[in-house]
Amino acid sequence: MTKIANPEAPFVEIAYERPEPGVARILMNRPDRANAQGVAMTYELDRAFQRACRDPEVHVIILAGAGKHFNGGHDLGGRGQPDPREGRSLWGEFDGPGWAGSYAREREIYLDITERWRNAPKPTIAEVQGACIAGGLMLAWACDLIICSDDARFRDNTAADMAIPGVEFFHHPMVMNVRKAKEWLLTGDWMDAETALAVGMVNHVVPRAELPDFTLGVARKIAATNPFTARLVKEAMNQAQDAMGRRAAMSAAFSLHQMGHMQSLLTNGLPIDPSKLPASVREKLPRRG
Repeated sequence: MTKIANPEAPFVEIAYERPEPGVARILMNRPDRANAQGVAMTYELDRAFQRACRDPEVHVIILAGAGKHFNGGHDLGGRGQPDPREGRSLWGEFDGPGWAGSYAREREIYLDITERWRNAPKPTIAEVQGACIAGGLMLAWACDLIICSDDARFRDNTAADMAIPGVEFFHHPMVMNVRKAKEWLLTGDWMDAETALAVGMVNHVVPRAELPDFTLGVARKIAATNPFTARLVKEAMNQAQDAMGRRAAMSAAFSLHQMGHMQSLLTNGLPIDPSKLPASVREKLPRRG
């Protein structure tokens, strides 16, 4: 079980930066693991978002990843359990029988906490370079803007490689047209930066060397907007999405995601189909039953 964190404790797997007045930058800092998101990083990210949102001197938040890649997805080799005392939702009993514990765990650390970040009151920008895979997409999609480098590439391989119908924070049909989303998820293909721009998933594509400065420049412009007005703009846009059924669609997709886990568990004893995963990952997957 992950130990409960002191809100003021130093960060280990992320860095919290203030690159200039009005802007906070949260840096995922596991470059040797492509910034893979485990339980510890999840709660450090949440503490960082809380810090930025509660700081009256911060008006815009940038989410970035150290090293070659923005984020390689969930850390399948470092499962871990959340500490119920540190939970951000009312879900608990993460060691519950059958699928109860796993369901609660996925609700807490993947769906509900990502939704919490999506609804952060202050504008957020994802600064994406290199690979952004599966769970990494959730982190980028939770942000209001996505700015990526020309070498960025995006992939949700959950269906093609793991027999799961998409990541828990199912924003595919919200960030691109439905036909493209279906093709992308069913094939598991990579999407390059220019295609991501063309389908509307990202706001800007810039040369890799210019990415941090360009992102900071956009953040600077937003930070100059009246802070409360910026919050109202974000709230209006988010509520418009929700009025069109986003929340209901997300809930339905999450239930289907769980059904995919159940089918895999019944057919091969694991919550995902491991047959297409690297051996180094397969050997770390916990078996049930």
